[in-house]
Amino acid sequence: MKASAVWLLGVVLVPFWALAQAPANLNTITGVQVNGGTVTISGSKKANFTTFTMTDPPRLVIDIAEAVFSGVPEETQVGNGTVTGIRTASYGSDDSAIARVLIGFEREVETDIQATDTQLVVKVVGGGGQAVAQAPTAQPEPAAKPTTDDGTAAKAAAAAEADRQAQEKAAAEATARAEADRQAQEKAAAEATARARQDADAERQRQQEAEARATSQREDEQRAAQAAADEKKRQEEEARASAQAAATERKRQEEEARASAQAAADERRASAASSEDERKRQKAEALAAAKTAAEEKRAATRAAAEEAAEARRQREEEARAERERRQQERVAAATPRPRREVASGSDSSEVSSRRKTMTLVGFQQQAGVSRVFIRTNEPARYTVSEQGNAVVLELENSRIDLSNNTRPLDTSYFNSPVTRVEADASGRDVRVTIQLRQQAPVQAKQDGNVISLDFQRPAR
Repeated sequence: MKASAVWLLGVVLVPFWALAQAPANLNTITGVQVNGGTVTISGSKKANFTTFTMTDPPRLVIDIAEAVFSGVPEETQVGNGTVTGIRTASYGSDDSAIARVLIGFEREVETDIQATDTQLVVKVVGGGGQAVAQAPTAQPEPAAKPTTDDGTAAKAAAAAEADRQAQEKAAAEATARAEADRQAQEKAAAEATARARQDADAERQRQQEAEARATSQREDEQRAAQAAADEKKRQEEEARASAQAAATERKRQEEEARASAQAAADERRASAASSEDERKRQKAEALAAAKTAAEEKRAATRAAAEEAAEARRQREEEARAERERRQQERVAAATPRPRREVASGSDSSEVSSRRKTMTLVGFQQQAGVSRVFIRTNEPARYTVSEQGNAVVLELENSRIDLSNNTRPLDTSYFNSPVTRVEADASGRDVRVTIQLRQQAPVQAKQDGNVISLDFQRPAR
């Protein structure tokens, strides 16, 4: 019965989980051997242990801290007269793991425990020889003597009955004690299991709190990284905007410089052409003065003939121009024009019938207005009309002398309603188209050989 109680205690002490593999920092118990009254527990390093004893039946409990079992059976039956059996159990986890070895004995014994580098040796003091249970030697019963004493027989029967009842009472008390021991052991096992569960729950809670702290830290780091990225992006955008503004300002200045240079170059070309004409004229006069009288007479005759021919040519050209103008007026009168005339200038009495030459198209920013100006070699008749977001200036009976004057002027980078100015020949007229951002008031005037169109700039 004592042996059965030992095994029952071992069963209830086995936890509901098992450690399948020991962490590297734990003591791994790989064997428990019994040799007579000596029990040897082998591990991976020196054992750190505590012990306590239990009675009825006699037991020695060894708890090895920070240790787990590997390949050790949970139950080993011995029955060598000293050791009844070995039970093993594990509980706890990680660094709190405990490996328990329970040694059951046949009787109350004294033990000596020695710990070496990797072994724990438990010896029963006084040796552990095989215990032999001997039955009492059967003695021959004396032969019954015949008697006639009935009273003596009755007393013997009563004594036998009393012994039987005492034995039954002792057996019942032993059974009650065993049941009480079993219940106490079950209670201890339940308490140990509850403590193990509490330890496991505490460990899980600690891990969850650590994971929550790690998650919070990661989120803080991610927010900090995102803030740094946003700041970097903002600085890059500001740098790009500054660079773009600087590039726009540079381009505007370059356009103004090109426009000024173009105007100066046109002025220089016109001045050079006038000087060349004057030089040629003076040279011709000097050569004519050096010629003989006869040559002067022939030159005068030739000049008279040429003048007469030029006069005839001019009259014919003026007549042809007049016919074309009248024809255009008839066509214009018969065809409706989708535009609104804004202004016209130069009375016919002030303008010759010779065909005019447009020599320059320019653009200037003045106080409050943006000016588009057109220069001709002499006053010309013109009209100004609006066509949607464009203003069109038409120079009658005119032409363009240089192809460079047909190149468009891009003024979109200026603070001006004017975005583009372009001149081209249209029949015997010159057409100057001025594109606008939106419709704006325009004022046209002619001063000598220059026609100016002033567009009012919007307030910033």
